[in-house]
Amino acid sequence: MQFCFHRVRFHFVAKGHVSFAQGKAGNILRGAFGTIFRRVACLPQCRDSKTCEIRDSCAYARIFEPHASHAGPSGLADLPRPFVFRASHLEGRTVHRGEPFYFDVHLFDLQEIVICYFVKAFAKLASEGLGPGRAQAALTSVELLDVSGQVFRKVFDGVSLSASRIEPCSLSLEASGESVPQVEVHFITPMELKAADGLINRPEFGVLLARLRDRLSTLRALYGAGPLEIDFAEFGRRAAAVTMTRCELRHQEVTRFSTRTRQSHSLSGFVGVAEYEGELREFIPYLIIGQFTGMGRQTTWGKGEIAVRL
Repeated sequence: MQFCFHRVRFHFVAKGHVSFAQGKAGNILRGAFGTIFRRVACLPQCRDSKTCEIRDSCAYARIFEPHASHAGPSGLADLPRPFVFRASHLEGRTVHRGEPFYFDVHLFDLQEIVICYFVKAFAKLASEGLGPGRAQAALTSVELLDVSGQVFRKVFDGVSLSASRIEPCSLSLEASGESVPQVEVHFITPMELKAADGLINRPEFGVLLARLRDRLSTLRALYGAGPLEIDFAEFGRRAAAVTMTRCELRHQEVTRFSTRTRQSHSLSGFVGVAEYEGELREFIPYLIIGQFTGMGRQTTWGKGEIAVRL
């Protein structure tokens, strides 16, 4: 079993002072992105993507407002979007006029037209302004990264898009032959995970892997090669046998204010590190892929980012 995705890096130069508040870098990008994406990808006469007659072929509906006409995977009505933002390195920073900055987007819908729409949307978003002061920026280039973070191809040079075929990154979900007795999971951005009785405060391994398993299977079912062909219950029982040996977490309280709804929304969750011991071999590929997909609530906008240390 493979999990495929595009790892895309967008490079900009600030034309004003672009500020990224602590804990809100992804949310700043979120701001007008949906509106602009709809402007560049959707038909002007469309009033509601959920009732649009051509939503099955509409890039905006598929990417930004995926919705199940009946209960989707795991009973979801609103399906997970096929992308996540990665901008935590910008949090708390102000990028001054003339300085470069970048952020990444991981795309799980492998249709090449999707990258084209993202390039057009981010170019437009940057030119109209980012952050509270709507400081302008210029999109200077777009690159594809491999799983190690190395650039292997430029797809946009600031003027034109590459027309040649784009190959995705691919990672195996199969366990390697080596035993792995211990792993550290670093929760980089606020994480909110649900169990049967609501949000959890401690990421026990069984819950962590169950939520990650479900996310990877759903993304594959909707945008990739199909759902995971595993025994979900047995996988969960084996994951629950892994022991948490260290848990150093703190709650990070962050809120965002929506100018559209005039309401405040929580971006909070736990951050820190947890250590696990047990028979981990089969779970390591899931954790490695989880570094690129994230998990939990509001993952699209940068929450739920993890790093794995063996």
